[in-house]
Amino acid sequence: MNQKLLTFLRSNSGLLILLFVILLLSLLSPHFLSTRNLLTVSLQVSMIAIAAIGMTFTLITGGVDLSVGSVAALAGALAAGLSTRNELGTYPAMLLALAAAAGVGLLNGAMIVWGRIPPFVATLATMAIARGLTLVYTQARPISGLDGQFTFWASDIANFPIPILVLLFVTVGLYILLHRSVFGNDIFAIGGNEETARLAGISPARVKFGVYTISGLCAGLTGLLLTARLWSAQPNIGVGLELDAIAASVMGGASLLGGAGSVPGAVIGTFIVGAVANGLNLLEVPSYNQQVIKGLVFIVAVILDYVLKRRLK
Repeated sequence: MNQKLLTFLRSNSGLLILLFVILLLSLLSPHFLSTRNLLTVSLQVSMIAIAAIGMTFTLITGGVDLSVGSVAALAGALAAGLSTRNELGTYPAMLLALAAAAGVGLLNGAMIVWGRIPPFVATLATMAIARGLTLVYTQARPISGLDGQFTFWASDIANFPIPILVLLFVTVGLYILLHRSVFGNDIFAIGGNEETARLAGISPARVKFGVYTISGLCAGLTGLLLTARLWSAQPNIGVGLELDAIAASVMGGASLLGGAGSVPGAVIGTFIVGAVANGLNLLEVPSYNQQVIKGLVFIVAVILDYVLKRRLK
């Protein structure tokens, strides 16, 4: 196959899959392309997309962050509890919750860099710790009574959901960081060949601390938005979020081997996941069958990624 065509397919595989999914679902359901439904899909995926962007940073370095779902739950619980139980104020509580989420990211980085623990194992441990802390803090019960300042972040401005605006802001900011900065170049260098990057004067420790902190912050922000949307902090929110984030990142072009990925790709991948889920609901496919279909879509995306990357070597 022509090398230019292979490069094009590898660079735009996520977008091509999304267009195929949209075309297929629009043919199967007349309601899929309605303005109301598309806005609903965008709202549903906006929060997952933020976590997926953070996940993409870790995947590019050849790592992974399995703690994002638990960190989202912990951040939401802390923000809700500090603002209602301790009367700290909504925005100070949110900032402290985001700081805690970043702290978990730093802990992940410390275990990976200084402890030399594989990312899968390190973040699996913090996943359990963060979820346990959430259950202890909430006593396994929802925290309600959020004020208008908190729930504002799940409301609309001129009939346009605020979480989508937050996603746009995060996308632009982290796109500039990843694709238009020296730090972003260092991330790709580490993912491509860590030893070569080290010999070139790049600090793998600095980069890994940075990407896992970013992942923690994105997970924390996701947790705050989910909490605002539910009008309460649920100790079980974010279960499975890490899997959705990984799937979205890979479908958007990130490689599980490291060295490849993009912020727009993560967003596109999330829309693939959201569109498939929404379309299956519109088609009234039973939930247990939906899990099988989603898994098959993910497998196809991973196989496509491996095949194209191998052909390009």
